[in-house]
Amino acid sequence: MATMDLATNEPTPVVSVKPVTLSAPGRGEDLRVRVSAPVTGHELPVIVFSHGFGSSLDGYGPLVDFWAAHGFVVMQPTHLDSRTLGLPPDDPRTPRIWRSRVEDLKRILDHLDLLEAAVPGLHGRLDQSRIAAAGHSFGGQTAGNLLGLRVLDPETGEAADLSDSRIRAGVLFATAGQGGADLSAFAVENFPFLNPSFADMTTPTLVVAGDQDDSPLTVRGPDWMTDPYFLSPGSKSLLTLFGAEHSLGGIVGYEARETTDENPGRVALIQRLTWAYLRHALDIDGSDWLAAQKSLADDDSPQGRLESR
Repeated sequence: MATMDLATNEPTPVVSVKPVTLSAPGRGEDLRVRVSAPVTGHELPVIVFSHGFGSSLDGYGPLVDFWAAHGFVVMQPTHLDSRTLGLPPDDPRTPRIWRSRVEDLKRILDHLDLLEAAVPGLHGRLDQSRIAAAGHSFGGQTAGNLLGLRVLDPETGEAADLSDSRIRAGVLFATAGQGGADLSAFAVENFPFLNPSFADMTTPTLVVAGDQDDSPLTVRGPDWMTDPYFLSPGSKSLLTLFGAEHSLGGIVGYEARETTDENPGRVALIQRLTWAYLRHALDIDGSDWLAAQKSLADDDSPQGRLESR
């Protein structure tokens, strides 16, 4: 596959520190964050990454390790829904976890200096003017809120603007589409916060979806995961991966049990394309993104399709 040969900068060793603890009054417990960074380089852009339902700061190594080795600093919180915390369903915080997740990402943005100082040798090397938000599955909706996505709060009936001007770009992996009649009965009963609007999601974003991601949360099928692209305004790109299910070939972790469609080649494609997109969207270097688009378009047996507007 041609895109596999897409050039990237040389990988560098990575240092990763966990947990860095941020005080979080009212959350029930402090926020734990993992920070991964290349050991060399300056003016390093930042990615805040939101994990999928039940995961933690220990997940998504295939993405995080690649991004950090190629010049990004990645911040990963453990949200309250993580299996590592064991929050019971009847906990009073459970109905508001979707909102708590967004607050976790904002808390990271508010304390970048503290997080930077927690990693030996990282002080003074961040570029806090170049920050992206990314997330997978439930984490895609979480990151999407910072990009302008709005959730109709099932308790208040309000769709608050939780966007953050510090975020300049986003990558949403396997992210839920619109709610209402598109939701399955299971989703309506168990996930009442799955009712996003993309009408105000104006921040430049790459949406990554699998054409075999047949979710039990919707009656529509895999195209539901493309809603963040088709229903949002502004500069957007969509990478549709052929044959990919919800784990998109294995981005959730190395040999993770939830990966139903293990495909190292697909993961390598995602690594390179997301890296190139973020360098473009954060105004670091647009040539990599142009090369990636051409490489995929020229491929005789592509693993996906890329479109932009």
